Amino acid sequence: MKTISLTAQPEEAGQRADRFIAARLDDVSRSRIKVLIKEGALTCDGMALTDPNASVLEGAEYRLDVPDPRPATPEPQDIPLDILFEDDDLILINKPAGMAVHPAPGSWDGTLVNALLHHCKGELPGIGGVERPGIVHRLDKDTTGVMVVAKTEAAHRGLSDLFATHDIDRAYLALTRGAPRPLSGKVDAPIARASGDRKKMAVPRNPDAPNARHAVTHYKALETYGLLDKGAGLPAAALIECRLETGRTHQIRVHMSHIGAPLIGDNTYGRHRGIKSYGSGEAFIQATSLARGFPRQALHAALLGFVHPVTGEALSFEAPLPEDMVALKAALSAMPR
Repeated sequence: MKTISLTAQPEEAGQRADRFIAARLDDVSRSRIKVLIKEGALTCDGMALTDPNASVLEGAEYRLDVPDPRPATPEPQDIPLDILFEDDDLILINKPAGMAVHPAPGSWDGTLVNALLHHCKGELPGIGGVERPGIVHRLDKDTTGVMVVAKTEAAHRGLSDLFATHDIDRAYLALTRGAPRPLSGKVDAPIARASGDRKKMAVPRNPDAPNARHAVTHYKALETYGLLDKGAGLPAAALIECRLETGRTHQIRVHMSHIGAPLIGDNTYGRHRGIKSYGSGEAFIQATSLARGFPRQALHAALLGFVHPVTGEALSFEAPLPEDMVALKAALSAMPR
């Protein structure tokens, strides 16, 4: 990725942002610039700018992140998959941590798409006329758990409709730093791109912000662990089940952080990777050390249920908690209360 920095001159003030940038760049088309702006790749004096029609301000510094060109077609790769179910229309897998879903800068290969192209070779009639798997939802690279992928055009359309109308049963398990108060409830808060950081999402101060999208998460604490401090008796950590009404980018991570219970290991939406806790002894030291060194957000897509878009059969699939979260949960459970 390269970053282009431009300072608006007096004669350029008032122009559309996409026209202004396109006039300065010879190797990036205006249509490409417009897409990048909408994706949050442009800042104006350090603030995210996602409207290509925005008027240019004299003297303002505009910075545009331009990703490196992507390969035309992902290559099939023989990567083992943990398959939970497969028929002629669908495949459900238990995605491991560290596997990106799509090829992208920093992860051009080794992705779920690369693995599926190899696994389903010769079995993909085509999605939109191209032999490729139909991705209808995503998990973050470091989030584990159940994913469904369409193998046919009919399944892709059907799954897309189910996700669009939220006719999907989805349950996630998360280990959090502290515990939400109350221990069960609903987070109904819009999500938008964070100001000044196009890779990060946030609950905006203004719920009516133009780029804010409706987002609802239902949560409940299944277990709590340790003590945050000696006096208040609040938990130091918790195992939380989250069920989604909507499917926004980083929704659980953003909403849990918003209510004061960020995910352990999430250094994007939590100020600290580990936990704050009161206690002593070997079990306390082991738990706090393991939490502090946890290498990813402690989030797992545990359940996915839906009606098969072709056969009409009711399907439900669960993926067990991965080994790293099992070990962390056991250490947290052993902390003194």
